[in-house]
Amino acid sequence: MTDHGTKTAPGTVLIVDDDSDYLAQMEVQFAARGYRVLTADGRAAAEEILAATRPDLAILDLMMDNADDGFMLSWSLKKRYPDVPVVLVTAVTSETGYTFEGRTGASSWIRADRILSKPVRFEQILAAVEGLAGHGG
Repeated sequence: MTDHGTKTAPGTVLIVDDDSDYLAQMEVQFAARGYRVLTADGRAAAEEILAATRPDLAILDLMMDNADDGFMLSWSLKKRYPDVPVVLVTAVTSETGYTFEGRTGASSWIRADRILSKPVRFEQILAAVEGLAGHGG
C-alpha cells in the first residue's frame, strides 16, 4: 500500500552526546519525525558508526570525554563525508562565556555547518537540521 500524501523519509541522523538522557530525548524526537536515528555516547562509538554508515546529517556535542571530541569528530566526519551537514551543540558558552558567533574563519577549523548553544530547544535543532538538509518544506 502506498501513501501518496506523505513526503519521503528525511534520512538518517547521527546524534552523538555523552548525556544519555539528552541522547534518548533527541532519539525519540527525531524518530517521531520519521528520521532513522543512530546514536553514540562518545567519539569512539561515533567513529565506529561512521566507518560503516554515511549519515545524512550529524548532531554532535562539543565536550564529551575530552574537551575537543566534538571538534575532532566533526573534522573526521567532514574528511570522510564532506557533504554531510554537521550541527555542533555545545554548553561551552554557558560554562565559559566563549561564543563562536561572529568569529571569522571559525567554521574553517571547526568544520561544522551550524553551532548551537545549550540549552537549546529541540525545535531550534530541528530547524537547523532541516535547513541544512533541505527538508524545510
